[in-house]
Amino acid sequence: MSARPIRTVVADDNFLVREALVHILARADAVAVVASCADRESVRAAVERQHPDAIVTDIRMPPTFSNEGIELADELRSSHPTIGVVVLSQFVEPSYAVSLFRSGAARRAYLLKERVHDAAQLVFALEEVVAGRSVVDPRVVEVLVQARARAVASPLSELTPREREVLGEVAQGKSNAAIANVLVLTKHAVEKHINSIFMKLGLAADDDVSRRVKATLMFLSGE
Repeated sequence: MSARPIRTVVADDNFLVREALVHILARADAVAVVASCADRESVRAAVERQHPDAIVTDIRMPPTFSNEGIELADELRSSHPTIGVVVLSQFVEPSYAVSLFRSGAARRAYLLKERVHDAAQLVFALEEVVAGRSVVDPRVVEVLVQARARAVASPLSELTPREREVLGEVAQGKSNAAIANVLVLTKHAVEKHINSIFMKLGLAADDDVSRRVKATLMFLSGE
């Protein structure tokens, strides 16, 4: 824990959520809320005015309600690299976490909003990011691990890189001749690759169109 309270900016466009966060953090001796903001622009202004140690921000805020929290975290990594950022999201969406940590994990945390009632966990995340470390919500980690396990267990993992290329073209509805033209292969080579794909995916001899459809569905669900 730091010697002085962590100077924190709270950002969420929802007034009730924002006030709840302020209330929860105000009860923690380790944290001092120095600003409460409703959008990205007001956060930027608060950063320049208050020089905080950390920011707790919603992932979606005005003006687009898409990923302003992540964009803000990316901006601060360049403009104010010592500021820690805790991004809150109501979605168990690993892609958001991946985006947040893409340019580096230090001083970044990704938590689900369902955790905010737990003051200890929120304060812990703030202490970690201020110390230069990172935090990822356990549920997000669980989803990532499960996705990885499914990918390893998938028959698609048995395909060679070239076979995946061919299957990608099949998924676009292209004929063998068109695939051969795109990948600079002979039509015979494409046919061999497709037969190998069908075998590895466990698609028994059947109507060729049906097997192509099934292979396409497996490819899209695997991707």
